Amino acid sequence: MGPTAAGKTELAVRLVQHFPCEIISVDSALVYRGMDIGTAKPEPAVRALAPHHLIDICDPTESYSAAQFRADALRLMEEIRARNRVPLLVGGTMLYFRALQQGLSPLPAADPAVRAALDAEARILGWPALHRRLAAVDPQAAARIHPQDPQRIQRALEVWMLSGQPLSRLQQEQPGNSLPHRLLKLVRAPAERAVLHERIAQRFQAMLDAGFEEEVRRLWARGDLHESLPALRAVGYRQLLQYVLGRSSYATMREKAIIATRQLAKRQYTWLRREPDCHWLLDGEAPWQQAQALVERFLA
Repeated sequence: MGPTAAGKTELAVRLVQHFPCEIISVDSALVYRGMDIGTAKPEPAVRALAPHHLIDICDPTESYSAAQFRADALRLMEEIRARNRVPLLVGGTMLYFRALQQGLSPLPAADPAVRAALDAEARILGWPALHRRLAAVDPQAAARIHPQDPQRIQRALEVWMLSGQPLSRLQQEQPGNSLPHRLLKLVRAPAERAVLHERIAQRFQAMLDAGFEEEVRRLWARGDLHESLPALRAVGYRQLLQYVLGRSSYATMREKAIIATRQLAKRQYTWLRREPDCHWLLDGEAPWQQAQALVERFLA
């Protein structure tokens, strides 16, 4: 586990080269085909060296939920174990990690009609207005959801409209089906937050240099995508699409994307600090040697 741009993939590939592991991606953006540069998807050469499961399994028009991830991951874990190998789960989507470990609270399934109605309202009123509506019916959920986070605002309102109960209350119900496996939790992260911020800025510039704008233009040119799709709400894609549509300058797009990525990293750190029994692998503390020793003891 770890924040974005921390070096998780590099460490995971080294582990695969030294131990009988297979990688399962735990990333809500890597599931989408055609979204390669902006998601920092591992290069084909890297994936040839260390194959990744749960990459390129969805079209950007589709949604992929934590429940779907959990079902797919559990199936893959059993298949990997049947091959006498070890599942190595790698990524930064903390909700997926929690869903896998703890199970999921009973929530209503997504309803396309309700989502379409909320999207239509948002186009007229704006997402901050819908966030204020959420605050009236579910203040707990609204307090932890940013007024400019369309995906989470939409889901919280959808749950309220379908069930008549606040999302925060339903999430407090005891989930079932905890993970029946022994875990070793490794967190790859820089020791200094400023170092991560610099890496984020450098990586986003590298994405732009590698053709991220052209990737977004190509996706939008398909004609079957719209701004409210989860795929196009992903950090970086959301900001670059605004530039492609002529709603922001290049400099503003770049600044907002870097800020949004830093905010994502901050949320990931918050999750990770609450995660029990983690081994933190920090820069300057020989993270590879630490990881190698921990995995050797775990597999012994």
